Amino acid sequence: MRQLTYVEAGRVAWQDAPDPEPTDRAGAVVRPLAVARCDLDPIMAGFGIFPGPFAVGHETVAEVVAVGEDVRERRVGDRVLVPFQVSCGSCDACRDGRFAACHTYRAKAGAAFGFGEAGGGHGGAVADLLAVPHADHLLVQAPDGLSAAALCTLPDNVTDGYRAVAPQIAGHPGAEVLVVGGAAASIGLYAVAAALALGAGRVRYADADAPRCAAAAALGADVTQLDGPWPRRLERAPIVVENTADVDGLACALRSTDDYGTCTSVAIHFAPTTPMPLLELYTKGITYHLSRADSRKFLPEVVALAATGALDPLAVPTTVVPWDEGEDAWLAPATKLVLERR
Repeated sequence: MRQLTYVEAGRVAWQDAPDPEPTDRAGAVVRPLAVARCDLDPIMAGFGIFPGPFAVGHETVAEVVAVGEDVRERRVGDRVLVPFQVSCGSCDACRDGRFAACHTYRAKAGAAFGFGEAGGGHGGAVADLLAVPHADHLLVQAPDGLSAAALCTLPDNVTDGYRAVAPQIAGHPGAEVLVVGGAAASIGLYAVAAALALGAGRVRYADADAPRCAAAAALGADVTQLDGPWPRRLERAPIVVENTADVDGLACALRSTDDYGTCTSVAIHFAPTTPMPLLELYTKGITYHLSRADSRKFLPEVVALAATGALDPLAVPTTVVPWDEGEDAWLAPATKLVLERR
């Protein structure tokens, strides 16, 4: 088969690889139909964060082409979504609903597709075929009526934006949401879209990037386009999404969180972030949460919301290119890139 492979910093290329078989009797092999580029993918391939070579891509909708003897729920021909994190569904963590903390699959970067050995060596989605373990647990049935280009965005970045606002809005219906920054370009916009779909009373978006601000405004957010350094704080909101990847931006987002509110980081802070305003967090009772999205946990909720039409991932600026153009497109600028078989 052919797969798009990270070769070295700044270069990906199509390469041949052996066709995969089901990982075991409970596994399946799927044929990716469309793959979306995660906000982290250009950084991984552009700067060589993890050692290669490895097949890229971890946001995909696919067709099941083979199943192991013990698979009962999935069938050849099913159109399915593949959560980007690998989990077994039966260990203590999975039984507790913490699929991203699966005890069976562990890796330096967290067990995941598209991260090479750092993700456990599970293969990448920009390939003719992808082996998926524990198919009955891991694969999520794709709904009818949504295009492959829309569906493939759901397993990671849309889910990430959703989980940053959904539990908080469920606990405080109609609450205001503030999204600060656009370091993870699509995730912040998906958070805006998810908050509006879930009935947030008001959604505000603050960023220095004019195109992202325009995209957020088109989604329905009240936009503040910033100019210069991060302010000490913005108008406070009970639900804040921090997406700055910047020490001063993080401090701004935390200080912009209302008393006993929640601030969730969706950007990765590679540099040290101290000092943090811990005394202010303490006195105001603010909860700060940072983690990767738990794809298998939240994906069914995201799929259901998208199926209603309330959440349209393609409302976020999306560049869809033919599959065979992946080598040239993977590192090209785009808020959201989708490779689609045609």
